Amino acid sequence: MRCRILLSVLGLALGAAAKAQQDQIVVGYYPSWKKAMIDGMDLSQYTHINLAFGIPAASGTLSFEGQSFVSSVVADLHAKGTKVLLSVGGWTGSNLISTILKDATTRKTFMDSMVSYIKDNNLDGIDIDWEYPGRLGNTCNVIDEAKDTPNFLSFLQDLRAALDAGSAKDKKLITMAVRVEPFDVDGAPSKDVSAFAKVVDFANIMQYDINGAWADLTGPNAPFDFEKDKGLQMSFVSAIDAWTGAGWPANQLTAGIGFYGRSTLALEDMTQDPKNQYQPQSKVVPLGDKEDAPWTDTCAGTTGNSGVWQWKNLRSEGVLTSPTKAAAPWVRQWDPVSKTPWLFNPDTKQFISYDDPQSIKAKIDYAASKGLAGAMVWSIEMDYNGELIKVVKNWDGSNPSLSNNNNPGEKKPTEEKPSEEGNPEEEVSSSADEVEPEPSNVPLNNEGFVAPVSGGACETNGRLECADDTGTNAAYMFCVNGKWVAMKCGEGTACLRSGDSVTCGWPKN
Repeated sequence: MRCRILLSVLGLALGAAAKAQQDQIVVGYYPSWKKAMIDGMDLSQYTHINLAFGIPAASGTLSFEGQSFVSSVVADLHAKGTKVLLSVGGWTGSNLISTILKDATTRKTFMDSMVSYIKDNNLDGIDIDWEYPGRLGNTCNVIDEAKDTPNFLSFLQDLRAALDAGSAKDKKLITMAVRVEPFDVDGAPSKDVSAFAKVVDFANIMQYDINGAWADLTGPNAPFDFEKDKGLQMSFVSAIDAWTGAGWPANQLTAGIGFYGRSTLALEDMTQDPKNQYQPQSKVVPLGDKEDAPWTDTCAGTTGNSGVWQWKNLRSEGVLTSPTKAAAPWVRQWDPVSKTPWLFNPDTKQFISYDDPQSIKAKIDYAASKGLAGAMVWSIEMDYNGELIKVVKNWDGSNPSLSNNNNPGEKKPTEEKPSEEGNPEEEVSSSADEVEPEPSNVPLNNEGFVAPVSGGACETNGRLECADDTGTNAAYMFCVNGKWVAMKCGEGTACLRSGDSVTCGWPKN
C-alpha cells in the first residue's frame, strides 16, 4: 500500500510537471532573410513563431518581404500545432509608428492592414515590435515622448476589439516585444501598464543587448543580474521586476533569450584580470562570425560590423569545442553575478559575451519560479544542433538558480537542485520502479566518501552523491525510493562534492 501511495504521489508530481511543460509558451522569431538557413529545421518545439518583420509604410499599410513563402510556412507550422504571427516593426521598421498612430486615417489603415493580413494569410495573430514608444531607438525614428504610450494603448484597445469582432470563435493573439523597462511617458518609464495587459495576450521581454560596443567598458550582453556600478544597471532580473512592478501580470510575460553574443575590442589584456569582465574597450566593432559583414546604417549614415557571434558559429567555427570549453587561444571565463560566460582572445584582444546552456538554464529556472508564461528566442536559426532550445524547453519553476558563488554550478547546502547551472543531461532508468522525481539538494553527512552503486540501497530519498570523488566524472547518483539511480551532469561539467553540497561544475584540474 505504501508503495502504491508513493507511486500515486509521484504520478501526480510527474503529471503536474508534464502539464507545466505543455503549458509553457516558447516563442521563436523567424527572420525572413534567414529562410534558407531555417528550411529543414524542426520548429515543433516552439509554440509560437513570429515572422519578422512586417514593415509599415507612412500610409499605414504593411509589407512583408517573405510574402512568397508565408502560405507554405504557415501550413507546415500549423500541421505541427505551432501558432504563427506576423511581427511588425523591429529595429529598422519602427521609425514611422509614432506618426502613423497620431493621424486618424493612417491609424485606421494600420489597424485594418493587420486585421486583413491575419485573415488573408491564416495567421494566429500579430506581434508588435515597436522599438520604442516614447524613447528613441534607431536614430531616424520619430518619437513623441508625451503621446506615444497613450496612443499605443488606445490603438491596441481598438485592435483588440476589431480582432474579436472578426473572429469570435477563433480568438486572434496580440503580443508585443518590449524592452527591459516599461514604455516611456515624458522621459520616464510608465509606472502602470496594467491597461495594456488587458488587451495584449503576452509580452516578450528583450533581455539582451544591454551592454555592447557603445559603452566605455566591456560587459555582458544579457546579464542575469547586474554588478553594482559596473555596466548598465539593468538585467534579466530587473526587467521582470520592472514590468511586474508596473502592473503587468507575470503570467503574461515571456523571458527573452538571445541565441547569440556580441564582440568588442578590449584595450587591455583581460587575462591579467580574469575575474573582471568590465574593462576598457574600443568603440570600433570587430567583425563577428562568418555571417557578419560590414553594413550601412542608413539612419546614422555610418558603416560598420555588428560584431555578432551566433551560438551555432561559436560552435561550428571552433571557438568553442564544447558548450563549456574554448579552443586556444580563446580563454573562457564565467561571471557569477551576470551568470554568463565570456571569451577573450589575447592575440586579437577580442571579447565576446554570449549565452550558453549554463546561463540559459539559470534564466529559465528563474523565469519559471517567478511565474512567467514561458520564453522567447531571438532567433531560431542561431542554435546549434538544438543545444539551446532543449534548455529553454526544460521549464521547471521549482528550482531557481540564484547562487552568486564564484564556481558556476556550486550551491550552498540550503539551495535547490545542485545541477541547475551545470545543465545536467539526466539519464533516467526505464524501469517503472525507478521513476525520477524532481531532485533537490539534500544536506549530506560529513563522513568519508563511499562510492554509491546504481541499484544499491540508499537511506535518504532525494540525497545526491557523486559516483566517485575524482572531481572529473560527470556521473552522480540520486536516491529514489531507497535505491540509487544513475544520473549525469551536463557536457563539459563534473560532479563535485564540497562539504554538504553536491554540484555539477567545472572539473577539477
